[in-house]
Amino acid sequence: MHLIIMRHGEAGWHTLDQERELTEAGRAGVASVAAQIAKSPWRPERIWASPYTRARQTAAIVSEVLNCPVEECPVITPDDDPGKCLDLLLENKASPLMLVSHMPFVGCLSTLLVDGHRKGIPFMTAQAVLLDMPVVGPGCADLKAQFLP
Repeated sequence: MHLIIMRHGEAGWHTLDQERELTEAGRAGVASVAAQIAKSPWRPERIWASPYTRARQTAAIVSEVLNCPVEECPVITPDDDPGKCLDLLLENKASPLMLVSHMPFVGCLSTLLVDGHRKGIPFMTAQAVLLDMPVVGPGCADLKAQFLP
């Protein structure tokens, strides 16, 4: 399974957390990363996005560039348990798949899949990583590529 994990683009701070919107710089960063992914051999067939506004906006930009559908996924918000997402990955086995979410979730999920623990690595806004998992499970993924704005 190929999984691309992306943090949403830069968002403003002028409203409630769930309603924060991307800034112009955030939109540009997301478009830059989406263009890099489009040129790579790993294009997702589906995008799962957090229900928060900034993640949905990020996913919409990526979807437009990559021409793939977006599905809202309620268990990938900032403080959700990455284990629940792992369960969904085991059930769905959709590959290649892209997740658009938030810190600390993206860092925790990435380290769970690569290193088998949940301490979490930092992600810049609009950063994405590609994981290759022959078997979906903790510690089973290899980091194959990184996309930076």
